[in-house]
Formats: sequence, structure tokens, C-alpha cells
Amino acid sequence: MRRILQAVIEGAPPPEWASLPIPDSYRGLTVHKDEVGMFEGVPLRDRDPHASLHVDEVAVPEPQIGEALVAVMAGSVNYNTVWSALFEPLPTFEFLERYGRRSPSAARHDLPYHVLGSDLAGVVLRVGPGVTRWKPGDRVVAHCLSVELEDPEGHDDTMLDPQQRIWGFETNFGGLAELALVRANQLMPKPEHLTWEEAAASGLVNSTAYRQLVSRNGADMKQGDVVLIWGACGGLGSYATQLALGGGAVPVCVVSSPEKRDICRSMGAELILDRDAEGFRFWQDDNVPNRKEWRRLGSAIRELTGGLDPDVVFEHPGRETFAASVYVARRGGTIVTCASTTGYDHYFDNRYLWMHLKRIIGSHFANYQEAWRANELIRRGHIHPTLSRTYPLRDAATAVHDVHRNAHHGKIGVLCLAPEEGLGVTDPETRQRVGDRLDLFRASHPYEPI
Repeated sequence: MRRILQAVIEGAPPPEWASLPIPDSYRGLTVHKDEVGMFEGVPLRDRDPHASLHVDEVAVPEPQIGEALVAVMAGSVNYNTVWSALFEPLPTFEFLERYGRRSPSAARHDLPYHVLGSDLAGVVLRVGPGVTRWKPGDRVVAHCLSVELEDPEGHDDTMLDPQQRIWGFETNFGGLAELALVRANQLMPKPEHLTWEEAAASGLVNSTAYRQLVSRNGADMKQGDVVLIWGACGGLGSYATQLALGGGAVPVCVVSSPEKRDICRSMGAELILDRDAEGFRFWQDDNVPNRKEWRRLGSAIRELTGGLDPDVVFEHPGRETFAASVYVARRGGTIVTCASTTGYDHYFDNRYLWMHLKRIIGSHFANYQEAWRANELIRRGHIHPTLSRTYPLRDAATAVHDVHRNAHHGKIGVLCLAPEEGLGVTDPETRQRVGDRLDLFRASHPYEPI
């Protein structure tokens, strides 16, 4: 690994990368198959990722047809890593077992350990047969869609392919590690004005927000649309807020503290609801919704917007907020949903959907074109990473714990091969041009320790 790190720091030319020796093993953040029952009977909120996550030395996989082996300089934590660490809603080894039955190549992923992580920024080390666009030495980021494209359903939109999987969650060899195995069609050019940890922060969440809001496969957001954004300064919502502002929409940002209100203001948002300060409680108990609170939320939104209901609701908390989201969307409006961090079993009153001609759209990550376009917005300095803290790989379990406990703003990064923060910038001109915004986003996403 020392030779690889030296090549990165010294900027070795591509011919030298192809001859660098590949080690037999590398360190990665893992969960173990023989520990999947460790949290049995423990409430979800009380499960501690420190207990289930390990930094192990694991064998290096060899890239096969259409694959690339990448030296990971930095990764970042997404909520799917929290799910993997908590073995919730099911152990991810079930995904690996199912995938492993597909082919001998896929069987490599069915192991007694699972290397996690769905983001990376790094350098290509090796490419498998058939890869022509990328070569050793290319500086890249990776999006998290792994798909073979052997099924016809995927050729209009790869997210409809029945064999699409989320890399590092439903496949092995993820990005919270010193090396990672990806498909070549996951790779995108690294934004060269960003550091390694900044570049690694955006792949999953920025692409997810782009499809959910901007793409015709999502809400197809228009200029002037009022967009209600739950968790507007979190890992996903902070990108939705930037996309709404950059696209000429009017974000209504829902947050849960004065500090998060200030973060949204620093991003340029003006219409902000602090749900904790307002005391919104959308359920009377676990089984009875509170319709009065739906109406009170709608009134609070109209007070901010001058009487307008949301054209689009950017929904991801799930059970806690979903009924309120359906209620407050305007007639003919759109509720676009991904994830369900507060629960998957949703309730809503269908009268407000069918009688008011609203639409619910399910959105899951992004196809390659959507991810590429989202990455281009970052490369051009229009969208900025929201990174609150970076940990070394040895402390990655603490990073996952922070996300589980919502003790963060924006994203939490993990240094893998990078020895320190601040490395990796090769386009100082662009960084100088957008530096004020970058500094603002880093300063406005402080870390909140538990």
C-alpha cells in the first residue's frame, strides 16, 4: 500500500500505475456473517455499530470483465451502511447469498464477511477485460449502481433492471476500504478542485437527490416550483436544497434545530420550518395519525410561501412524515420518495391523493446518466459537498454511529488511504473560484459530538 500511496502523492504518470504491484490483502470496514444475531431483541435505536463493525484485513479480488480495482483515498458514510451495521431490515448477507447464486463471477461476493461502503474517491489500479474508457492512474469517483445490463428492462432506465444492485450494500468489496472493486460503468471523473474526502462525499446522495428532484424519472422539477424538503441540511436534503435553489425552485426547508436553520440560510434558502420548535407531532401514538398536525403544517407552509402549497414534496423520512407529505402537496402535486429512515410501513389518507389528483413517485438512487450529470454539477462548481467531519478508517465505526444517532450535518467522510485531510486538489483555479462557497459549506456543517 505504501507504493500506491506514494504514487498518488507524487502524481505518478499512467504507465507507472499499470506496473504497480497489487498487495494480497487490504483493510476494509466489515460486518461478519456469524454475528448477524448479535442484536436480537435489542431495539433499533439502542443498537451500537461499534459492536458489529470491524476493520479487517481481507483478500484482494481480481477485476473480471467490465470491472475495475480502485485505490480508495476516501469514502463516506450513507444510511445504507447504518442498515448493514444494524442488520436491519435484514442482514445484507442475504443479498450477497442471492447474488452469489447468479454466476461464478457473482459467487465471489458471497463471503463470510461484507466490505461496506457506497462512495469512494480514488485512483484506478487495474481494469478487467473489455474496459476501454478507464485506465490505471485515472482519478475517479464512483456511483453506487452495480448492474450487468443483461435484461431488456434496464436499457431504457438501468434502475428498472431486475438485476440492479447497490454496490457496497447488496454487493461486496465496497468503498469504506483501502481498495474497492467496481464496475467500469460506475466510474466518473473526480472533481479536481476538491480534496479526496470532499469528492467522496457526494456520489450517492447527490445522484439520489438529482433523480428524485430534477430527472424526468423523478419529480421533473420546474423553475418556480415550491419544494418541501424534509431534513434539508442532512446528507441527502442538503443536496436537494442546493439543486432546488440552482434550478430556480423555491425550497421550503424543514429542519429540527436552530443550528440547522442557520445552515439552510447559509446555503441560500429563505423559507425554513423548525419542526421541533413548532412542536409538530404527526402521530398521536404508534397507530393513530394526528390530522390536525397535517393541517397545521399546511398552514405554516402557506404562511411562508404567501399562500402556495408545495408543488413537490421531497420525502425520505418515511412513516413519521409520509401522511403529512401527501396532505400538504398541492392539488396535482407530486410526492417523490426514497428511503424510509423512520420506518417502511407508511400510512396516508388516500382521499387526499385520489380526489386531489396527486402523484406518489418512488425513486431509488440514479441511472448512470443521472449520476454523471449530478457529478458534472459538482465538477463545474455549481453544487458543493456538504461534509461535516472526516474520520480515519480505523474509526469508521464511530462515523457510522454518528449517522445512526443523527449527530451530524451533511455527510461524514472516512479517510482510507489518504493520510490526512486536504489532499488531492489538482485544479486550484476552480477551487479559488468557488472557494468561498466551499469554505462556507464546510464551516456551516459543524460536527456535533454525542
